[in-house]
Amino acid sequence: NFPFAMAPRKIAPALAAGCTVVIKPPALTPLTTIFFTKLLEEAGLPAGVVNVVQTSKSSALSAPIIADPRLRKLSFTGSTEVGRKLIAQAAEGVLRVSMELGGNAPFVVFDDADLDKAVEGALAAKFRNIGQACTAANRFIVHRDVAGEFAKRVTERVNAMKIGRGTEEGVAIGPLIDEDAVAKAGELVDDAVERGATLLAGGKALEGTGTFYEPTVLTDVVAGSAILREEIFGPVLAIATFETEDEAVRLANDTEYGLVSYVFTENLQRGQRMIDALETGMMGLNVGVVSNAAAPFGGVKQSGVGREGGFEGIHEYLSTKYTLIPVS
Repeated sequence: NFPFAMAPRKIAPALAAGCTVVIKPPALTPLTTIFFTKLLEEAGLPAGVVNVVQTSKSSALSAPIIADPRLRKLSFTGSTEVGRKLIAQAAEGVLRVSMELGGNAPFVVFDDADLDKAVEGALAAKFRNIGQACTAANRFIVHRDVAGEFAKRVTERVNAMKIGRGTEEGVAIGPLIDEDAVAKAGELVDDAVERGATLLAGGKALEGTGTFYEPTVLTDVVAGSAILREEIFGPVLAIATFETEDEAVRLANDTEYGLVSYVFTENLQRGQRMIDALETGMMGLNVGVVSNAAAPFGGVKQSGVGREGGFEGIHEYLSTKYTLIPVS
């Protein structure tokens, strides 16, 4: 996701609540966490209050830490698969856990949506950080009457995106994190096309140095396609269609995940109904980016438990004590 943001979102509320911290950064992106802890020391935080441990074998390191009786709380951002294993380990010590896990965000566009807003929201929700975000829109569920125009507009914008390294001017699409991420994006796209989806843009990895995958648009994605079930974590925009509001809700909720959803409609009553109907911990109504440090961030179902940010974020590191003092 965003490695520099991950550490402060966990460390800051823990310190504010009076906790000490042991943090293990991702094996592929450890440097920003180390830099942040150095900033804390320069700001006056005593040595040993925040401790960074690094490893290329996460399970071998985390297991004994989780088993240590001094540990009271476990917070994790990552895949649902790994989150399940950590929750199981934490159960032995009855630890409190916060889990920010996988997502499969629906992006629902109704026939009364402002398509200019919907296209801008789609580009932000899908291609921010090259799609490598748990909040990235994963399934674009678009009303049949506007699906063709929506697909045309996003395809025009995607075809204009420049691919390259971040040091190059005007680059919109950079590299994915590693070769496995490129391979996964390719497999999901190939599966969708084999099942009948239409490829409007992109659709392949770039040859040569680097882990680049073309920004891609698929339309007419059919039920059963892996791309509708699995988190893409790459620059692939996959469009399926619907006809009724009930069908849109059914398609949006047809996943074990429930982190975030996006809905575009100019009908406020419909928007309110979707807020109630969609099974996600967060929702963007006519907006493509929902993250806000002042707001509680987190999901439901197998997207996790607990919240980061807002007042709820510090409550994850506090315990409620009830005391009764009798009046004599």
